[in-house]
Amino acid sequence: MDGNLSLNNEQTPDNRRERMNPSKANRDRILALFAAGLQLAGLFGLSIVLDREPRSVLEQIVKGGVLVVAVRDTPSAYFDGANGPDGFEYTLARRFADALNVEVRYVIPENIEDILDATSRAAVHLAAASLSHTTERELLVDFSVPYRYVTEQVVYRRGSRRPRGLDEIEPGDLYVVSGSSHDETLLSLRQDGTAALSWRTEDDSSIEDLLAAVDRGKIRLTMANSIDLALYRRIYARAAKAFEIGDPKPIAWAFPKSADRSLPEAADRFLQSLEENGELDRLRARYFGHTGRLNFVDVREFWRNVRDRLPTLRPFFELAGKETGIDWRLLAAIGYQESHWQADAVSPTGVRGIMMLTQNTAEQMGVTDRSDPKQSILGGAQYLLVVERKIPERIAEPNRLWLTLAGYNVGFGHLEDARVLTQRDGGNPDLWLDVKQRLPLLSKKEFYKTVRHGFARGREPVDYVENIRNYFELLVWFTTAGNEKTQQRLAANTAPLSVN
Repeated sequence: MDGNLSLNNEQTPDNRRERMNPSKANRDRILALFAAGLQLAGLFGLSIVLDREPRSVLEQIVKGGVLVVAVRDTPSAYFDGANGPDGFEYTLARRFADALNVEVRYVIPENIEDILDATSRAAVHLAAASLSHTTERELLVDFSVPYRYVTEQVVYRRGSRRPRGLDEIEPGDLYVVSGSSHDETLLSLRQDGTAALSWRTEDDSSIEDLLAAVDRGKIRLTMANSIDLALYRRIYARAAKAFEIGDPKPIAWAFPKSADRSLPEAADRFLQSLEENGELDRLRARYFGHTGRLNFVDVREFWRNVRDRLPTLRPFFELAGKETGIDWRLLAAIGYQESHWQADAVSPTGVRGIMMLTQNTAEQMGVTDRSDPKQSILGGAQYLLVVERKIPERIAEPNRLWLTLAGYNVGFGHLEDARVLTQRDGGNPDLWLDVKQRLPLLSKKEFYKTVRHGFARGREPVDYVENIRNYFELLVWFTTAGNEKTQQRLAANTAPLSVN
């Protein structure tokens, strides 16, 4: 018998029962449809779960791909650098965003009160604005773990009568920024009965405005934290510390107050990891480690020479910058450190000119007259490239630049000796922060006799690099943020001090 025929016609007992019991077949059919419906409902429910908005703030940021950060336009936080936006807080926030694998969008509110307001309303995800963690601010926002500490300082005009304590502040003398931590500190001191104080708060002024006013003698006193004063006094040279108030205060990121701690906890883990691996130390050194090197005379003389000597030399620096690809302001900073922009400068060792070239270097670079500003600047720029090409390719900026400058000053061989000492000592020979600590050892016999190129005055390249960093930053500020009024004020600041 044909098998197919058998399948089509032969009835089994089970088949018969199905045909003989239609009500059961209907029930089974209904149950099957119901099960299928449940399955579809489950899949639909799963799709809703998968498509729902993430529950935590951190999940929402990661899904949206953008971290919104409020910053403050100050040298300690965020500023226009040589290659675009820069600053300690800018870099730290960008690295946090990189760790989250998201983009970062910076917003710049007008003042501190607006930053705190935007943060408290969750208009931004966090504020990275060099904010002091204070008791009053805790009522508005949450804070991360601290990553810096600063002291509060009363600032006076150098050459005027210097107050030594709070009891020497006369009514009407002291101005502070409204909403600042300084305003809060003064209120606390007055409420505690520590001092009978009076001061004025400025709603429309920044700390820079008040420091500039002190510098010009428009107001007698203001307050600033230790980092801000160290950075701004390179511009406003007459603004000086009178005395400090209280203990160091923590600087931290601020977040909207919320029961959802996902973002602050992620930030705390990030900041703690950078503290543990030394990256925070390197960032602090990068942005603040060189700022206290210039004294009042250094700053005054620099701005005087910006006014009197730079305009004549600037075309040559700009030409050398175009020919070599080096920022002309960096070349100008090197030239200033070398000779204070004096074409006829000569050292006891025979180096001469704007860039203080040796005879051998000049010959290598095709310079026939080291006292000719154009030749000297072009030759110095070309020689800087020669040194830079000797630096291992794996070393990235900014360490590459700083090591190049050290090699330009002390000689590449001595720089390599310092890197050898750094590695022997367990440091990183590719980091300027580590190498600059070992360069001075080249002047000590117990160290220089163990390296190839022998004795060197190793302290000099450290001072050299740190000073150039200051001059370069000031020239960048001057050419990006400066204006005619500022230039006139800086020129006026070169006048001798009058003591009141």
